[in-house]
Amino acid sequence: MSKSKKPHYVNNKEFLKAMIDWNNGCKQAKEFGVDPPPITNYIGECFLKIATHLSYRPNFINYMYKDDMVCDGIENCIQYIDNFDPTKSRNPFAYFTQIVYYAFLRRIAKEKRQMDIKDKILEKSGYDHVFSVDGDASTDYNQIKNRVEMNQKR
Repeated sequence: MSKSKKPHYVNNKEFLKAMIDWNNGCKQAKEFGVDPPPITNYIGECFLKIATHLSYRPNFINYMYKDDMVCDGIENCIQYIDNFDPTKSRNPFAYFTQIVYYAFLRRIAKEKRQMDIKDKILEKSGYDHVFSVDGDASTDYNQIKNRVEMNQKR
């Protein structure tokens, strides 16, 4: 007995058809000198599904700012939707997955830079001025201080 395949969360054929229809609508709008049509709900759903499912991959699952990553991915898909050319590629799923993937990497790099800036501010201002230690909180204080010092050694 063979296992039945689960349907993919984004149907690439339907997604391609929706992209071709939207692309044709944009070309017609350009000919008549009117605004391009808005992105359809189906295309928006596909962007959301691609970004959400990519965020569940093991290399992205444990980040605190996963929602920001998903939002950045969707934003970049909308930003670069005009660059998708159905005559060159018949796979919009792969095209937009790559866009989301690199949006995730950019967000991770941005958050890492922000964390480094925070660590430098903590180090320069002195830990004692930033943290007040009440009772048993000294372990938290020491953990943060050790993390900052270890990052400085790298």
